[in-house]
Amino acid sequence: MDDVGSVDIELDLIEWLQAKAGPDVVVRDEVDNNLLKELPTIQVQRLPAGGDDGFRVDRALVDVDVYAATRGEALDLAKLVRGWLLTQLRGSATSRAQYGRVRSSPPPAIRPYENTGLRRAGATYEIYSHPVS
Repeated sequence: MDDVGSVDIELDLIEWLQAKAGPDVVVRDEVDNNLLKELPTIQVQRLPAGGDDGFRVDRALVDVDVYAATRGEALDLAKLVRGWLLTQLRGSATSRAQYGRVRSSPPPAIRPYENTGLRRAGATYEIYSHPVS
């Protein structure tokens, strides 16, 4: 049996979201100096929070930020990501994880970003998962 929290949820969600978003969107864990050349970009980062049931179930808090050329594009893609996570990830399985409850708190909203050449929208998701047996 795998340890609690042994699923690399960032890696799993990056691959899952990349398959949903398609080749015209970059999905990653960190942004770099090429960000303006790689729009739209979805960034997935697990927060240092959450918990577990002491056995197998992991409760991860994950920030998902969308970077796009305009405010509207950023919000539209962030809302699309929210729809995928809330309606398609919940109850699904990948090669690494089985996903249960998924909720957003807060839902997608504009988040500040220092570079005026792009816009950032994001949400925080609470995602329950356990390793595939």
